[in-house]
Amino acid sequence: MNTPIYDFLTAYAKSGTARLHMPGHKGQPRLGCEALDITEIAGADELYRAEGIIGESERNAGVCFGSGATYYATEGSSQCIRAMLYLALYARPAGREPLILAARNVHKSFVYAAALLDFRVAWLWPTESRSLCSCPVTPAVLEQALDSLPTPPVAVYLTSPDYLGGMADIRAMADICHRHGTWLLVDNAHGAYLHFLPTPCHPLDLGADLCCDSAHKTLPVLTGGAYLHLSSHLPPAFFEKAREALALFGSTSPSYLTLASLDLCNRSLSPDNQAFRAELADTVGALSRLRAQLSRAGWHTLASDPLRLTVCMPRGLSGHQVMDKLRRAGVEGEYADRDFLVLMATQENTADDLARLATALGGNTLPYGDAYGDACVEEPSLPRPGGVQVMSVRQALFSVQETVAVEDALGRICGAPTVSCPPAIPIAVSGERIGPEELALFRYYGISSVEVVRATEIFKETLIE
Repeated sequence: MNTPIYDFLTAYAKSGTARLHMPGHKGQPRLGCEALDITEIAGADELYRAEGIIGESERNAGVCFGSGATYYATEGSSQCIRAMLYLALYARPAGREPLILAARNVHKSFVYAAALLDFRVAWLWPTESRSLCSCPVTPAVLEQALDSLPTPPVAVYLTSPDYLGGMADIRAMADICHRHGTWLLVDNAHGAYLHFLPTPCHPLDLGADLCCDSAHKTLPVLTGGAYLHLSSHLPPAFFEKAREALALFGSTSPSYLTLASLDLCNRSLSPDNQAFRAELADTVGALSRLRAQLSRAGWHTLASDPLRLTVCMPRGLSGHQVMDKLRRAGVEGEYADRDFLVLMATQENTADDLARLATALGGNTLPYGDAYGDACVEEPSLPRPGGVQVMSVRQALFSVQETVAVEDALGRICGAPTVSCPPAIPIAVSGERIGPEELALFRYYGISSVEVVRATEIFKETLIE
């Protein structure tokens, strides 16, 4: 598969052209990559009006993923999340209320999009929650929620895989959405690689209508590289407005280094490149064997997407403590809290990387002594946030706010969204009243302060009835 962006940049770097254009480094090496870092000069195309090399590269990516169309973003899935929500709202049937039905574990950018685009949210809650980082919603819960609404929402929005690696039943969810006359949008930020497994299970493969991937999270792409994917069966309005939607939320100075890395990644993802798929399958197999090894040693791991290792903490031990031990052994993980440790791998990790991890965790026995028991895993059942909305997200987020101690927040209205990490269940969303359940969760996750709307008298007339 050809690489038109990368080829143009390398040719320009070798051309000896006097750079009387941006950026200011003029290709002179400081980091070493400056020669390939350019602006929209002649022949370089424009990301949001891509008709040349960028458009060609995006079409290559669409072939790799089997999408109706794939568009590049250089500001991560955050940009793509806002864009796909805009598209769903723009293309909604005339007269349909701007309502999104969303699983509660949304990335912060979803909440910000609700403020910017001024749509209403109805939340899908898990029947039981062990972590704010996970929100397992079943097809039955989705069906019941859709049946309870007087009219279909503009779209259903899911995050899958979630931050702990939990994967929704996308195929069943898509079927339910389509029966109810609504679109399925998926934040697939952590699962760009799923299409390239021996049995493809990317959201587009399973019936999703729109989804976004953070290419940089699991593919060989620079930070910020992302995809917005559209299914081939969407109406023309989605394709006509896709670039405008991305431009609405993106910088007018996209990184050509990031674009070049997306372009080069197409070589790996090309249907003709079986080596990449073989390496990916080998890594999935190595992680599966590591899970089994850790299980024999007394650790408990959650079922997760194939490139993630989510370790549950035994009693008396926190993820923070284990992460500190890993750092001393020269291993840096993705995330830790009091209950879980999350580690992410790709085929770029070496066998030595995984061996070092196994040794640091204690590949043959729990390395922390008998005090922690043998796989005595705490399965926390957390209180569910109240989620009582008294102002719109937009009203609350744009109101004057103040920071208060959590202990003083009872009864106040949340100003900024509160999450332990993205993507996660916000303990309180902008515009929700903070109740006892929220205080308990703030304490559980060690959150000491929260942004609240400053003065209720300023907005009394705007409170939701």
